[in-house]
Amino acid sequence: MTEPATPYMASKKATPESSVALRARIPGWGVDLDPKDRPSFPREQPGIETGAHWKFPDRQPEMQPRERSIEHAMLTPAFGTSAPLKGASGAIRGHAYRRYSEGRAAHWLLLIAADRVDAWENHLKSFATLRPDNPITETGIGSEFSGNGLKSRTGKRVDANHSWLDPVIVAGPWVLAGLGAAAVLRAVRGRP
Repeated sequence: MTEPATPYMASKKATPESSVALRARIPGWGVDLDPKDRPSFPREQPGIETGAHWKFPDRQPEMQPRERSIEHAMLTPAFGTSAPLKGASGAIRGHAYRRYSEGRAAHWLLLIAADRVDAWENHLKSFATLRPDNPITETGIGSEFSGNGLKSRTGKRVDANHSWLDPVIVAGPWVLAGLGAAAVLRAVRGRP
């Protein structure tokens, strides 16, 4: 097991290497040190106003914990709050951000799994409403029979070798959920 990386901090001061050491280690390092070789040099002279300025903005208050990469010591001053972590998918996302670096495949695989869990959480939540999800209209299966849907699947296509899997991927989970619901109903009724 590897140790988590040290968080990045913009204000962290590292001991700089000398120019001689950098030139020896990195081919071409320092080619732009001479101001005459720098395309932006005239604008960098003192007294020329560029309009550039920077002041660290006020920090947005963090009302609830936000996901944040372990490479960074703090959140950016402003961040999105439109989709706060919730339910099992939120727990999976939180674990991915707390435990794994963004450079690790496990981080991204957990986020993909969390998206799938979130989709199923919302499908299940829709059954508690007056208008539950309709897999026929919402998955686009109806368009296969109108607007040349089936015809567009034939001919010269790059994805033709796996297009037969599309109905299985789209309808498969719904069929499995239906079979599971039927099995639960049989068990509740006591029929074999």
